[in-house]
Amino acid sequence: MTFSGKIKKTISALDESKLEYISELSGILLTNADIKLYAIRVQTENVNTANRIFKIVKNIYGVTSNIIIKKNYNFKKNELYIIEIKKDVPKIIKDLGLLNEKGFHLLNVPSEFIISDDELKKAFIRGCFLISGSVNDPKTSRYHLEILINNLEFTNFLCNLLNEYNLNAKIHRRKKGYMIYIKESEKISEFLTIIKAYDEVLYFEDIRTYREKINMNNRLNNCEQANVEKSMKSAQSQIEDIKYLKEIDAYELLDEKVREVAEYRIKYPESSLIELSEIISVETNNKVTKSCINHRLRKIKELADKARNKD
Repeated sequence: MTFSGKIKKTISALDESKLEYISELSGILLTNADIKLYAIRVQTENVNTANRIFKIVKNIYGVTSNIIIKKNYNFKKNELYIIEIKKDVPKIIKDLGLLNEKGFHLLNVPSEFIISDDELKKAFIRGCFLISGSVNDPKTSRYHLEILINNLEFTNFLCNLLNEYNLNAKIHRRKKGYMIYIKESEKISEFLTIIKAYDEVLYFEDIRTYREKINMNNRLNNCEQANVEKSMKSAQSQIEDIKYLKEIDAYELLDEKVREVAEYRIKYPESSLIELSEIISVETNNKVTKSCINHRLRKIKELADKARNKD
């Protein structure tokens, strides 16, 4: 089962209040359903979503929906579940806030009472995800949550609703319809909390934390490797300056302490300045700091550069 499938299985098993069921069903139908005044038709590839719709309609309205199962030959060839509601349709769509006040035409956004408090908003969002949402498994290379919608007015409405929770949701125009998407891992985790997919939140956070730890370790290793390579490159340049001064008989122009550092640089070509300072301090019994060594090596470079410029 996919990660999205696990989420839908979890939230399809939630036991909610009657008002929350109504808001959830309203979200389902507005997101992806063919609604007429005489019939409602919803289709999904997820059996748990299909059972959830059937249960809500049966428990709230006492209406038994027809469920048609077809083979879906599009890509993965999953079974396609088609839920048809043909009884008490005007009453149901009015109760779900999908008719205007006079009951003459269908709405593209829900009536205010459907999302009148925080729990109803969350139930509505949960319904939208159930019927048309998906989330990449956090083990994959990128974080991505999306909800596919056909109607632009409803797309803008839902995107604004999601952003009331600071989810940084955005809209992308597709060839057919629109996609609301969330890319940030932290925001996806917050979304899963909103729809009450708590087991999947824990899984998502565990994987996210692990991935971030690995990424941090990789960044630290890269920085360490870069520092080592930078240090080795500097050491090689310093050794070349020392050898050059010896070749042109200018080495003796350096004072005794600078020559001492030069000899240790030649002797320990792979040592960092800190390591070099520790070695010199131990072997000469004189405390020599990293700053002091850096200063003396700079003197060598200045003399070598000056000599090269004369050439």
